Amino acid sequence: MNKTTLILVAFACLLASCQNGQKQDSKPTKPNIVFILADDFGYHDMSVMGSEFYETPHIDRIANEGMIFTDGYANCQVCSPSRASIMSGKFTARHGITDWIGARTGEEWRKAGRFNKLLPPEYVHNLPHEYTTLPEALKEAGYKTFFAGKWHLGSEGSWPEDHGFDINKGGWDKGSPMGGFYAPWENPRLESGPDGESLTMRLAHETADFLKEHKDTSFFAFLSFYAVHAPLQTTQAKWAKYRAKAEEMGIAETGFEMGHFLPIRQVQDNPVYAGLLETMDDAVGVVLKALDELGLAENTIVIFTSDNGGVAAGDAFATSNKPLRAGKGYQFEGGIREPYFIKVPWLEIAGKKSEVPVTGSDFYPTLLELAGAELKPNEHNDGMSLVPVLNGGTFPERPLIWHYPHYGNQGGEPSSIIRLGDWKLIHYYEDGREELYNLKTDVEETTDVSAENSELAKQLSKQLFAYLNEVGARFPEKDPEYSENLEKEHLERVRTVRLPQLEKQRLEFLSKDFDPGNNWWGSKIE
Repeated sequence: MNKTTLILVAFACLLASCQNGQKQDSKPTKPNIVFILADDFGYHDMSVMGSEFYETPHIDRIANEGMIFTDGYANCQVCSPSRASIMSGKFTARHGITDWIGARTGEEWRKAGRFNKLLPPEYVHNLPHEYTTLPEALKEAGYKTFFAGKWHLGSEGSWPEDHGFDINKGGWDKGSPMGGFYAPWENPRLESGPDGESLTMRLAHETADFLKEHKDTSFFAFLSFYAVHAPLQTTQAKWAKYRAKAEEMGIAETGFEMGHFLPIRQVQDNPVYAGLLETMDDAVGVVLKALDELGLAENTIVIFTSDNGGVAAGDAFATSNKPLRAGKGYQFEGGIREPYFIKVPWLEIAGKKSEVPVTGSDFYPTLLELAGAELKPNEHNDGMSLVPVLNGGTFPERPLIWHYPHYGNQGGEPSSIIRLGDWKLIHYYEDGREELYNLKTDVEETTDVSAENSELAKQLSKQLFAYLNEVGARFPEKDPEYSENLEKEHLERVRTVRLPQLEKQRLEFLSKDFDPGNNWWGSKIE
């Protein structure tokens, strides 16, 4: 082979590699992984996804330097099930954690005072030990593993260190920041800092310290913020910044509309929530800066996502997910569609978007493949590796399935969902009705088209229940003590008492005289 031919062959190989979306000679043999999981963080809660109110330059950076999955989903509309799916690679009906751990079931549900038609079924209360979790699989591949923040996947004996994490800073039973977001807090796995220290920033610094200490090893660092879960708390300075911004943008006369069970927030103008959110973004910045300063950025995969939709109803009624419908706890897109960003430095994906529907269960096989580790299809049964998509391709259409046979504290209804292509079918357990939406043309889910597409609806319903029955899904049962009159009276109180209270509170947060007391939840040290 002459010199000219050799040059042409080398050029052809280079071109083929570039066409596959990969930079030449830059892929590490065992890349580091930083996985950032926000809590209750909505699809439109950041600038890069269209918010004009919240400011999130560091989260935006991850999105802009990686691939944005526009149709990225959490595996459930509440937290524990979604987190279990990330760790196991399984849909919720398969692993059995179908509600947040601690939620009432059966006759205990009556004590919630909701007067509903159904009694929710029991669910699994600890991440099963028989699973080989994502961190365990990465440990097998030679990774040092680290966890910081919210766990909420079981009681003692089923904490992060029991499921593959070498180091655990703050992960235990509870799903909210006990004691609040400012020290002193109450957490048996994270020593409280000096009075007034931000829990969110502390978790970021713990993560940055881990990166520094293990910069010469391959690591998997999982930063799981308690933010932006209730209670909503921020500093006086951040509140003032966003109160002024809301005023400048124009304060809407009303902020809520009545949903089926609860009022639902329609505007992003809560300055306390915005301040809490900005602190989380600042914390993301701490981790990204550490990667840069340690020279690790080009060797580190970074993921950012959330465990369910932003809280538009129930809890703290914190944000609006519009144009997506509703929010956390709901069967609609506002409850399950999430920010879903993957940065892989050696791939030419910066600023690119994919419309391929993906879920949290896909992270497990994706990260194994990116790490050069052997896939475990018997573990991540429902997940698919997204590496073909990251490389500029796609993969065969497959159904995504959600199973939430519970009532959300936020107003969601017991339901199961299947999405296939552009079509989304919702089955409701109260009355057996089914709704069909074309998400390509109706992402706001305003028009049920099941009547016009009855055969398609039947096929999707059959496919949905074939899967649920195959994995032994549990279903709610009718409550023999249900009273329609009591439920009507309850809903009337929500409409006439709770709704006006929320509107009043919203304006109080936006008042120049707002003072939460207690030195701004302990953030202000005098």
